[in-house]
Amino acid sequence: MDDRDLPALEEAIGEIWETARRLGLDPFPTHFEIVPATILYEFGAYLLPGRFSHWTHGKAYYTMKSSYDYGLSKIYELVINANPSYAFLLETNSLLQNKFVVAHVFGHTDFFKNNIWFAPTNRQMLETVSQNAQRIRQYGIEEGDLEVERFLDAVLSISDHIDPYPRREAPEPEREPPPSAHDGPYADLFPREETGERKAGGKPGKPARRRIPPAPEKDLLLFLLEHADHLEDWQRDIIAIVREESLYFVPQMQTKIMNEGWASFWHMRIMRELDLTDEEFVEFGKLHSAVCTPGHTRINPYYVGLKIFEDIEKRFGREKIFEVREMENDVSFLRTYLTEELCRDLDLFVYELKDDAWKITDKQWERVRDALCDAMTNFGHPYIVVADGDYRGRRELLLRHQHDGRDLDLPYAEKTMQYLYQLWGRPVHLETQVEGRRTRITCEGEKVTMEKL
Repeated sequence: MDDRDLPALEEAIGEIWETARRLGLDPFPTHFEIVPATILYEFGAYLLPGRFSHWTHGKAYYTMKSSYDYGLSKIYELVINANPSYAFLLETNSLLQNKFVVAHVFGHTDFFKNNIWFAPTNRQMLETVSQNAQRIRQYGIEEGDLEVERFLDAVLSISDHIDPYPRREAPEPEREPPPSAHDGPYADLFPREETGERKAGGKPGKPARRRIPPAPEKDLLLFLLEHADHLEDWQRDIIAIVREESLYFVPQMQTKIMNEGWASFWHMRIMRELDLTDEEFVEFGKLHSAVCTPGHTRINPYYVGLKIFEDIEKRFGREKIFEVREMENDVSFLRTYLTEELCRDLDLFVYELKDDAWKITDKQWERVRDALCDAMTNFGHPYIVVADGDYRGRRELLLRHQHDGRDLDLPYAEKTMQYLYQLWGRPVHLETQVEGRRTRITCEGEKVTMEKL
């Protein structure tokens, strides 16, 4: 983009903002910056500017940047859920491309502000991740960079196993003991029974074992924070940092189809309101088609979300799409509004890998809808809970996989359990199913064994 276009872009941003507001959107104030590809792809790899350094971020950066350099993909913008929001535009975008992106961004920032699933998020997360990164850098100086990175490897291996809505049982209220014949003026006539620590015969009684956790715990990071007693303060802080940042991204994972569909729905309508030349309309049409085209090997959230929102508007009216935008997430959105006609029009189907080839196995629309929703449950990750933090009375850790018909990737699971052993400091067990049979995987450091149950 030529520097001479900057005043025109600034004017266009103001016009697009006013158009979005007039059409009913209520976005966060948004700050735009134009950056080179190296910066944009760095932000895309780290997900937030200023986030802590780790080799996985560098790996993501080189993958994305190589794809851009070879012309295989291109990120036009990056927008951050904050108040005010921040959006980064690629410096090689044309003026028309940036207008298109700005209209799309205001759809996102409206969604961030008004969708109920984003309500609990930290709107000052840019400042928070910068402070987190500074603390982790300081731990690297004090404890050694290699030691901190090894610990981060272990924590990040389970960073998806969190729960934004953890359940906590309230402690039992203390009650006055009931009146007893052992109390009062005639107490000497009623010998006391041995209870608690001493039973009949004079032998000490075994106190009841307190279950840890009281109920199955889905949030592995939170459980480690509360119960991994060998961790040092800096290690607990790193777990808390990773958990806090992972929780920030949960609403974006819960609403990927809705969020991109909503932004696509509005960039179309906003751009049509602008005074574009014929050439600009042609360029806009090409951009829109490139973004909102059916996926060949996977769901395109821009396309599917757009089509569902358009169908809702057609059937229920403009007011209804704002209600849906406010209350739903992807699972409820698809279950409620993905119809048989839409499944057919979108050419959605279920396919599986059979005999080293992908084959369509179902086109029945209810089963297609259910398969989509099942794949989004727990963000597509295995549902694993802590069943017992004092397994066998030896402070070993017992996990249980809530099997849904899909077996675990065993090599991946074994490596993750080795990381979890590092975090817990004692043997770790995982109950799952392997080829239809209940199986317990046990990790004792480098040694991992499997036992059929």
